Amino acid sequence: MSGYGEAQREGPVGAAVTFGLLAAWAVHDAEEVAAMPGWSRDRVPELRERFPQLPDALWRRLESIDGREFAAAVGVMAVLVAAAAADGHRTRGRSAVYQAALDGFGLHGVVHLAQAAAVRGYTPGSVTSAAVVIPFTLWARGRLRRAGALRPTRPGDAVQALAFATAAVAGSHMVARKALRRR
Repeated sequence: MSGYGEAQREGPVGAAVTFGLLAAWAVHDAEEVAAMPGWSRDRVPELRERFPQLPDALWRRLESIDGREFAAAVGVMAVLVAAAAADGHRTRGRSAVYQAALDGFGLHGVVHLAQAAAVRGYTPGSVTSAAVVIPFTLWARGRLRRAGALRPTRPGDAVQALAFATAAVAGSHMVARKALRRR
């Protein structure tokens, strides 16, 4: 009897699980902010030659990454992750928004590792994906499961979580770009 909402609990879901999402995200995104501008400047020309089948628009976007815009987008994403973590804390981990953000974060880490494998080397975010993102996500999901707070998984949940994460990343970049243009 370990379904969602049942009274069987090993212990409460505390701040380490809920606000831990924000802390793990901050560590991960600090790596991305520090590495992305230099990495894109140094590696994208070589990768563009190695992967000519990828759309030109992708390469232009990667080559033109502005450190200020990237940092601003991270700031926008911080607000979203903080809100999801706070909702998770308020609901003792039961929030669908919190759990979708947690799952999206973990899948985001898997994408980073796949990118690093595809380019056969470092990509911004790959170190903390292996050391923080994926281990934290698995640990937090385990704590939610033991507390009886983990929502049942349905077909398509992974796709939804990854779509949520992708939309949040794209939206944060759009907001950052517009905010910086106004200045």
